[in-house]
Amino acid sequence: MTDPSVIRRLIGVYHADGGLRGELAYVVGKVRGTASCALCDITHGAFGRRRQWRDLLPELGVPVELVHLNERSAPVRAASEGRTPCVLAVTDGGHLPLLGPDELTGLDGDVARFAEALRAAAGRAGLRWESAD
Repeated sequence: MTDPSVIRRLIGVYHADGGLRGELAYVVGKVRGTASCALCDITHGAFGRRRQWRDLLPELGVPVELVHLNERSAPVRAASEGRTPCVLAVTDGGHLPLLGPDELTGLDGDVARFAEALRAAAGRAGLRWESAD
């Protein structure tokens, strides 16, 4: 049974390319002050994925996929083009933006505030978590 109001999974799109070249370009740009990604600030610290981020994932109750600009599928590209970083909800009705660059930047890298903002955005969009069935 399909239900377009149920979040099946989340996709976070970084505002950076993946791969060695992309990661290196981002790090250099970050140091120079010419590159930024608010989603990176939420998910990563100086030494890799933040513990708070890893702890949040099971609490969300749905799979979370993180992709770079050059790793996006066609539906993710269509839903996120020109609006990265962002977080998309995947429902039976398609890919829906939940948090965009302005909302993510306003969280200042805080994982707890991210979780609150994500849940609030889902509520405003009339979406519910798959595990809440």
